[in-house]
Amino acid sequence: MSFIQQRKIKQKLKILLSVALLLYVMISTSLYFLQEKLLFRPTELSQNHKYEFNHDFEEVFIKAEDGAVINAIHFKVVNPRGVILYFHGNKGNLKRWGRITEYFVEKHYDVFVMDYRSYGKSIGALSETLLYSDAQLCYEYLAALYEESAINVYGRSLGSTFATYVASKNSPNQLFLETPFYSIVDVVKSRLPVIPVKQVLNYEFPSYQFITDVKCPITLFHGTSDGVVPLSSAQKLIDSMSSRSINFVIIPKGSHNNLDRFKAYHQAIDNAL
Repeated sequence: MSFIQQRKIKQKLKILLSVALLLYVMISTSLYFLQEKLLFRPTELSQNHKYEFNHDFEEVFIKAEDGAVINAIHFKVVNPRGVILYFHGNKGNLKRWGRITEYFVEKHYDVFVMDYRSYGKSIGALSETLLYSDAQLCYEYLAALYEESAINVYGRSLGSTFATYVASKNSPNQLFLETPFYSIVDVVKSRLPVIPVKQVLNYEFPSYQFITDVKCPITLFHGTSDGVVPLSSAQKLIDSMSSRSINFVIIPKGSHNNLDRFKAYHQAIDNAL
């Protein structure tokens, strides 16, 4: 190879490295500044919005210490078998999630589902610590109305972290986790393996830390075709509790938002409840 050819190759490599470095910086910077828009996908509602559902409910407003207001829906049935404290995913608001959680009302359970700060009618600044505090406030609200042995905590996707957190701090009857993750850092790393995710993100949502302190029975659902939260992240979460037996329901071909289309999901819910 001639000197000129070697020089051209070196120049091309320098250009490629420069482009790679530029992309690295751009992606890291974008992730840092856009992280809340990527993690949280709220839809706001007017404070005058009137909810309409198929079952009787009460609209609840809980005030946090920092002045934030958490809006929630409390479905009530006659002589309930217990109550479901439901923490929803990262999109939408109670207008959508209220309808979804009526699934449990039809099983003769009361249901309490809240909107996170900036979702629906809920207001307040977002932070990981404050979100945990809000989740605990909702648990305490229910604990004042029900025996803890009647409280079942359910978390879906993003909500699985808050569900695991309150289950670790309290003594509910059982914990349900739908499409959970080891941590949000783990999920983002699976998509951006070369980015220093832990240093870039302000949110960690370390479910793996909370789940070790959960004493109640745990049922976990995950699909093999989940394109949002990899099945491997849920498996890693379970592996962090190697000394504990968990009912891990793996649903073949199930994706992130369609587990309720599979018989195995409904069977596991009915068996646990």
